[in-house]
Amino acid sequence: MISKRKLLATAAALAAAATLGLGSAHAAEPYIPLISKGFQHQFWQAVKAGAEKAGADYKVKVTFEGPETEQQVDKQMDMLTAALAKKPAAIGFAALDSKAAIPLLKKAQAEKIPVIAFDSGVDSPIPVTTATTDNVAAAGLAADKMAALIGGEGEVAVVAHDQTSTTGVGRRDGFVNRIKAKYPKIKVVDIQYGGGDHLKSAEIAKTLLLAHPKLKGIFGTNEGSAVGVGKGVKEAGKKVVIIGYDSGKDQKAMIMDGTIAGAITQNPVGIGYKTVEAAVKALKGEKLPKIIDTGFYWYDKTNMTDPKIAAVLYD
Repeated sequence: MISKRKLLATAAALAAAATLGLGSAHAAEPYIPLISKGFQHQFWQAVKAGAEKAGADYKVKVTFEGPETEQQVDKQMDMLTAALAKKPAAIGFAALDSKAAIPLLKKAQAEKIPVIAFDSGVDSPIPVTTATTDNVAAAGLAADKMAALIGGEGEVAVVAHDQTSTTGVGRRDGFVNRIKAKYPKIKVVDIQYGGGDHLKSAEIAKTLLLAHPKLKGIFGTNEGSAVGVGKGVKEAGKKVVIIGYDSGKDQKAMIMDGTIAGAITQNPVGIGYKTVEAAVKALKGEKLPKIIDTGFYWYDKTNMTDPKIAAVLYD
C-alpha cells in the first residue's frame, strides 16, 4: 500500500512539472509559438507554412500569429505577452518595433526561454540567433537593377513599409547607400512610408509623381509597398521603373504585365523552417550563429519559371 506521504510527494512533483511545462505530453512535444509582424501579406503565410513543416519534422507544437496590419505594434506586444504567459519552450519573434519589445524579451531571457528572431531582427543581444534575409545586400541588388534599368542617371524615390523594423531600415538604407556609393548621377529625391498598405502606398506614389515630374524610378520595400506603387503609377497614367520586394499573386501579375520591372524575393518558407529548427537546436544546447542567412534572388518575367526561382515565389 502506498503511503500518504509518498502520494503527496508524487502529486507535488507532478504539479511542479506541469507548472514548468515539463509534463509528459509537453516533454514529447515542446511548445514553440511564432509571433510575426502581420498576416496581411502572402509572405507571412509562406513563413507560416515553413514553420509548420519544421514543427512536423522536429515533432514540436508550433503556433503562428500576428496582427492584422503591420502598424499594430501594441497588438503585437499583447500577442507576445500572451505567448510568454503560456511558458513556451522557446519563442520566435519578428519585431514591428524592436525597441518596444525589449522589456518582454528581457522577461523571456529571465525565464530562460530562448528567443529566435526571424525576418525582422531585434535591436538587442537577447535573441540567440536571427533567421533572416540580408536585407541590406538584397536592397543593394535592387539599387543595381534600378540603375541599370534607368540608364545610370536620373531621379528615384523609395516607398518603404516602415522606419522602425530592421527590415524597413535595412532595405531603405541598403538601397539608398548603394545608389550614393556607386551611382553619382542618380539622386534619391524622396523617401516615404506607406506601412506596407496598398492604398496608402498608391497615394504616396501619385504624390511623388506630381512632386517630381522627372522621376524615373521607385523602389517599394515589401509586397504591399510595391503593389501599391504599381497601382498608383497605373492610376496616374505614368511610366516609371518600379523595383519591388517579396512576391505574391498581385506583384507577380504586375511583373508579367510590365508594371513592375522585377523584384527581390526572399525565401519565406526557409525563414519559417529555420526559425523553428533553430529553436529546437537552442533547446538542445547547440551553438547557433548570430545570423542564419536564408538567401535572396532577383526575379523578373524572364526567370520566374526557373525552378530555383519558382521554388521561393509564392501566391
